[in-house]
Amino acid sequence: MAVESRWMPCQLKIETNICSGDYDGIILVSGSAPGSNEPEPFKTVLYAAAQIDAALGVIGAVLPINLLAKRFIYSPTGPLNMDYHDVRSFAEAATKGVKRALKAGVKCPLLVLLPDDRFENVELVTLLGALEGLYVPLEVREICPDRCYKACQLGVWSPICSKKLQGIVKLASALESGRYVARDIGGADPERMAPLRVEEYLAELFCGSNITMQVVSDQDTLLQEYPLFACVNRAASVIPRHAGRIIFLTYEPSACVLETIMIVGKGVTYDTGGADIKCQGIMAGMSRDKCGAAACAGFMQVVNLLQPPTVKVVAALCLVRNSVGENSYVADEVITAKSGARVRVGNTDAEGRMAMADALYYLKEMALCSVNPHLFTIATLTGHAVLTAGSGYSIAMDNSVARLTSNAEKLQASGEAIGDPFEISRIRREDFLIHQGRAEGDDILQALNKPSSKTPRGHQGPAAFLIKASGLDKHGIESEKPLKYCHLDVAGSAGDLPAQPTGSPILTLAKAFLFDKIEIKDP
Repeated sequence: MAVESRWMPCQLKIETNICSGDYDGIILVSGSAPGSNEPEPFKTVLYAAAQIDAALGVIGAVLPINLLAKRFIYSPTGPLNMDYHDVRSFAEAATKGVKRALKAGVKCPLLVLLPDDRFENVELVTLLGALEGLYVPLEVREICPDRCYKACQLGVWSPICSKKLQGIVKLASALESGRYVARDIGGADPERMAPLRVEEYLAELFCGSNITMQVVSDQDTLLQEYPLFACVNRAASVIPRHAGRIIFLTYEPSACVLETIMIVGKGVTYDTGGADIKCQGIMAGMSRDKCGAAACAGFMQVVNLLQPPTVKVVAALCLVRNSVGENSYVADEVITAKSGARVRVGNTDAEGRMAMADALYYLKEMALCSVNPHLFTIATLTGHAVLTAGSGYSIAMDNSVARLTSNAEKLQASGEAIGDPFEISRIRREDFLIHQGRAEGDDILQALNKPSSKTPRGHQGPAAFLIKASGLDKHGIESEKPLKYCHLDVAGSAGDLPAQPTGSPILTLAKAFLFDKIEIKDP
């Protein structure tokens, strides 16, 4: 079985013969002491090496082995404290092992997947870590065609049963293809992935696929139907290549719909801060402010490949550049949202919530006539989220209706199992109070004039704003039509320059809403 796609870092192949001559290096990831639980011939090699290298189980090594591949790259997780470590240790070791193999000159690696009963999904997460290490940035691939791939192929061998291994490889292929798309969009520079270029990329990606694509780019339509978005877009709209658009991606299942997932992604292709301009060097890296929309696109690619038979998925990618110029929106403006709420701008650098609110309103209206709907927003929204949860962690915030179903807890458990971790925050009364209109005639204050990192409850407040500005506050637990909504702040997990984007929270969403709906079949 081999899996190959232009939306993958290399061809992925299941190998049944560990002695195959098709590979020039073998990578083994292990969470155990070297020479203890590995299959032969690796166990003997590692046991002998451990006698002369006390650090082998911590830093690994490149060792000779009496197989046709000749090179053996041992990449351990190091000692694991079961009170605190999680399955990410295996992904990290796999990424490290692949990078070490490439430095050793390996072109066709064979990855050995070993089970570990202490964690769920070890084999899947290990394989995803290896694939992550093989990603080549979009701009490198386009500028240097001979550098499109770091490896000719990645073989996968495991002592587990062949049927289970086939399922893992097929699932990893779909998940990595989604993360590949998210890295391409999220990681590319602000010109390569300006709104129009994102549209072109997605049109090629989903051409002839299971995903339908609708683009709203006419500036008059945006002004009428998405006034808060159009406000942010105003300065960029005078430059054709920077003009914003909202892209809707829809997947309709083949069978009856039992659940509808509806996602709005923040796609700020560059954030100058607008008239409240980012200064003192903090503007650098703001090309990553589109990683919420990038994750939405990547998740839709996973849906496209897995084709869940009973789940409908709709994503709205809000692609806009928060430019500064003579046509910029400014603080003190009052804009009437599509929901009818009058929003007074407090800080033009709080553009993400503005860009998403009207699209969330439209999906909310769609949700009212959908089957078992669940609304999400995904955004690199606040520095406060990074301070709160730390690098590598997303934050989930349920509204009252979603909280009744323990949605955030489900996401947290799914993220823990797949190596894409979540923390949970709760939206409270103070978060709505801080966004209450202050002047007569104002319904909502968009933001304070301080950054979120210097504002108490700085990551929960924007969730309350989105609820109020979209009209979701009229669909709480006591309403006739309650709607589940969850805001995901991925500012801490999306990946900052110079590191590659992570694609978070694609893995968690797939684990939570797709895994139990699909049957992985052989290609």
